[in-house]
Amino acid sequence: MIIEIIAGALLGAVFVFIARQQHPRGEAVLYAIGLVVAAIIYAGFAVIGAAPPQWMAIEFAGILPFAAFAWLGVRHSTWWLAAGWLVHPLWDTGFHLFTGTPAFVPSWYPVVCIGFDLLVAGAIAIRMLDRRTVAAGAS
Repeated sequence: MIIEIIAGALLGAVFVFIARQQHPRGEAVLYAIGLVVAAIIYAGFAVIGAAPPQWMAIEFAGILPFAAFAWLGVRHSTWWLAAGWLVHPLWDTGFHLFTGTPAFVPSWYPVVCIGFDLLVAGAIAIRMLDRRTVAAGAS
C-alpha cells in the first residue's frame, strides 16, 4: 500500500510540474480538467468492467460533485480546486477501498489515487498561500 501511495504522489508531482508551466489561469484549468478526469476514470472502469447498474449510477453521479469543484475553482477561487482534490480521496477510499474494491476497479488504483490526489491538493494550497504572501508583500 505504501508503494502505491508513493507512486501516486510521484505521478502527482509530474502533473503539478506540468501544470505549473502554464500561465496561472491555464494552471487552474489544467487542475480542473484533471479533477474531472479523475472522476471520469472510475465511470470508465464501470463501463469497461460491465459493472452492475447501481455501480454505474454511483460512478456517473460521482462526476457531478467533482465537476462542480472544478467549475467553482476556475470561475471563483482556486481554493475550490484544492478542496476538490482533497475530497477526492474520500471517494477513492469510501467507495472503492474500505467497502471492498469493486471487481471492475483495479485493486491498486484507489491507493495510487490517494497519493496523487493529496499531493495535488497540497500543491494547489501551497501555491495559493505563496501568491497570497507575495500579494501581501507587494502592498
